[in-house]
Amino acid sequence: MKVIIQIPAFNEAETLPATLADLPSRIPGVDTIEILVVDDGSEDDTAAVAASLGAHHVVRFRTNRGLAAAFRAGLEESIRQGADVIVNTDADNQYRASDIARLVEPILAGRAELVVGDRGTGELASFSPLKRRLQRLGSWVIAQTSGLRTPDATSGFRALSRDAALRTLVLSEYSYTLETLIQAGAAQMAVEFVPIRVNAQTRPSRLMTSIPQYIRKSGAAIVRAYAMYRPLRVFSTIGAALIVLGMLPGIRFLVFYLSGDRIGHVQSLILAAILTIVGFQVILFGLLADIVSRNRKVLEEVVYRVRKIELGVGPANAASGRSDVGASGATDDARDAV
Repeated sequence: MKVIIQIPAFNEAETLPATLADLPSRIPGVDTIEILVVDDGSEDDTAAVAASLGAHHVVRFRTNRGLAAAFRAGLEESIRQGADVIVNTDADNQYRASDIARLVEPILAGRAELVVGDRGTGELASFSPLKRRLQRLGSWVIAQTSGLRTPDATSGFRALSRDAALRTLVLSEYSYTLETLIQAGAAQMAVEFVPIRVNAQTRPSRLMTSIPQYIRKSGAAIVRAYAMYRPLRVFSTIGAALIVLGMLPGIRFLVFYLSGDRIGHVQSLILAAILTIVGFQVILFGLLADIVSRNRKVLEEVVYRVRKIELGVGPANAASGRSDVGASGATDDARDAV
């Protein structure tokens, strides 16, 4: 049983030593633990520091591509290196590395394919009252869209089985946390949340530079992912709302018409017709989008099988944990870009 701990990093030369020093060298039920650092186009010595501190694998981007791309590249390289379980943690040592065993245990026991660390964001003293409320609201929204119980939707401290990693497709350019949960719910993966602890903050968040920016980008990611995996529900809701709005001026016109006041209210009838027609058109778009969504599921299965072939992951490899790629070391875009 091989676990690879992947760490997306951008300009983390100062924080990496403490982060890597805290990582466990032994986990119950695990034979091999390896460390993979994804240097997301850092301008400092992040890659060199990672290699000097004993990271087994270093994936290096020439330019900064963002957290989602770094996470995606880490999954690809971890699978290529023969990981049975992939653990993702932050380079700023936000999460207690001693809790990695808690993340891995449900996967080793066969209960889960994806395990997410629950920080208890509603009670975290390091979060402002507004941030705590936003975290609770965001987790509730993700729970409604994914169909999963999500007490901490934005936690990046998570573990995936190899099969779950192969099925994970991150399309967002902002972050992977919300989209992957919606995707996991749509794919009916077995997902667990386990309580974890956090360390004192070492630096301000780079993903959340301001609350308005965070709300805007996270909201767009949720809407995009939900529309992708639940298109009929999204378009039907919008279409039904338009039809209801169209009924209001229509009822107004009928009231005046039946009361004998039949002059000067044609505008209400026109507005009612426009809203109703557009509403039905939106529902038709939803039906077409649902057909496309079903075709996308077929394509996702094809991509899953192709990735298994490309990465050399088959029944024999899954049992032995064999890696099809050679020794550790710094790599560049030519080989590791995803």
